[in-house]
Amino acid sequence: MSTSKKKDIVRGKRYTSEEKSKVVTYVQDYNVSNGRGGQSSAAAKFGISQLTISNWLKNAGVSGKISKASGGKGSMQNKLATMLTLGQEIAQLERDLNSKRTKFEALKASL
Repeated sequence: MSTSKKKDIVRGKRYTSEEKSKVVTYVQDYNVSNGRGGQSSAAAKFGISQLTISNWLKNAGVSGKISKASGGKGSMQNKLATMLTLGQEIAQLERDLNSKRTKFEALKASL
């Protein structure tokens, strides 16, 4: 058994679905406006690695690239990805609202 102390291992940060959605939306908006470069811009802006952002884009069903064949701005894929992101955000907000309503009713009943 070693007598030396182990250094604290730094683990990666856990991001909430809201934070992920915000980054994915930013990448999509940037790519729609500029054609490409959203992933690197988001990495610089949010301080998140491009690999992590790439995984989030894949999980959201977004390629991260705007193909010339799709016309770029307003493509169906971008609209669907944005709708998916917004749907996830709405679901999270509804869960939060229901939780707060439950707490409110419990406090009201205790009066």
